[in-house]
Amino acid sequence: MQKLLASLALIAIMSPLSHADPKKQQEKYTPAVWKNDKGETLNYRFRAPDRVEPGKKYPLIVFYHGAGGRGDNNLGQITDAGAINAMEKAGVFSKHSAYFLAGQVPGDKLWVDVKWSTLEHKMPAVSDSMRLMFEVIDAFVAGEKNEVDPKRIYAMGLSMGGYGTWDAIQRRPKFFAAAVPICGGGDKTMGKVIAQIPVWAWHGDKDGAIKVSRSRDMIAAIEAAGGSPKYTELKGVGHNAWSKAWASDEMWGWLFGQARK
Repeated sequence: MQKLLASLALIAIMSPLSHADPKKQQEKYTPAVWKNDKGETLNYRFRAPDRVEPGKKYPLIVFYHGAGGRGDNNLGQITDAGAINAMEKAGVFSKHSAYFLAGQVPGDKLWVDVKWSTLEHKMPAVSDSMRLMFEVIDAFVAGEKNEVDPKRIYAMGLSMGGYGTWDAIQRRPKFFAAAVPICGGGDKTMGKVIAQIPVWAWHGDKDGAIKVSRSRDMIAAIEAAGGSPKYTELKGVGHNAWSKAWASDEMWGWLFGQARK
């Protein structure tokens, strides 16, 4: 029995399913810096599917990180809230063969220039971070080396990035094929604009950082405009709804099943 246990322990250590070295995982996400003709810059990282076949098109997840990912290290945007581990467990790059793109909001800036404590807001002028992220997205999709399917580009984000996700699809309603805004909020007067976009929103009903009414209001606005959004409100969950969202095989299957007509 002792030999058997020792053998099993050795297999677990050597198995590719065991926890990988965090640094090695991070290295899979290529760091880059976007610089436009005005000299403005934005840090970002991207990752390709595990296997890319020439001439084949693949989906793209545009990830909007939360406040914890802000900075200038070009790393926080993928480590925020355990995003790296979540993407691996979900098989984003293996099972679903997707590209992944994440920009980093600098310092104390925001994806959307509104206070998180507000119970509603009208869409403000586009923030510098969001404007530059759109530039990054457009350049990435147009890149010759990136076989991105323009009909399968998805927006996903949490907390500050949940606001960013709503903001992104409101500004580009004909660009994204689907969106997963997690514990965020948007402009509920834009319900008609985004009614045709497949949305699956998530929020904990005990969220003390961003009120659950922000997601409820957006879902109600889309439904009133004739849309059919999906919404999961997690009972007893606080400001970490992303854990449940990312653990949902149903959500990932739904997301990668969406394609813009």
